[in-house]
Amino acid sequence: MSVNPMAYEAQFFGFTPQTCMLRVYIAFQDYLFEVMLVVETVILKKLEALPGAEITPSQIRKSTEEFLLFMKKHLDKLFSKMEEVLLQLVLNIPKNVLLPEDKVHEQYPYSKEQFQALQDEIQQLQKQYRAEASAGQALRAELEEQKVVQAELEKILQWFDGLENICREHGTGNFKESFAFLTQNAKRLQDVLKDVEEKTKKIKKHDQSL
Repeated sequence: MSVNPMAYEAQFFGFTPQTCMLRVYIAFQDYLFEVMLVVETVILKKLEALPGAEITPSQIRKSTEEFLLFMKKHLDKLFSKMEEVLLQLVLNIPKNVLLPEDKVHEQYPYSKEQFQALQDEIQQLQKQYRAEASAGQALRAELEEQKVVQAELEKILQWFDGLENICREHGTGNFKESFAFLTQNAKRLQDVLKDVEEKTKKIKKHDQSL
């Protein structure tokens, strides 16, 4: 069998020419085996019809096998020649012939250097795409964080609005003054609480000394 891959022919036919020739060879060989079995059967029947024949069935089988080997040897020689002719003249696409799907290569030919430049450009575009995709993902994550912060700010604004409404209900119209007043009162409460805690500690120490 030919060792030429014949890839272009395989693209056109949908199978490699060598595979086609192998299947034809197997078909011929199987047919030869079947014919020899039929011949052997006919000889055995003829032998049974001859009284006093000295030829045994085992001798006929041996002769059939020898003849089969002889025929197979000649078949291999003939098929080798037939294969060479078919692969060169029938199943071969000439070098100057382009398949319809490859006509674009004839219209837009590229050298190896140009093809490599295109490959490099594609790789660069892929890197840029991955970088932009990563940046977009980071922006989406930042946007989600901003939404959380915005929600917290809205809660604080609602709290201030509620505080201002409470101040208005109690007769305090200026929110800044009310907030300063609340801050001063809170500080006074902290001082009172601190003073109470210190006095409580002193009382505990006095009780323990007794």
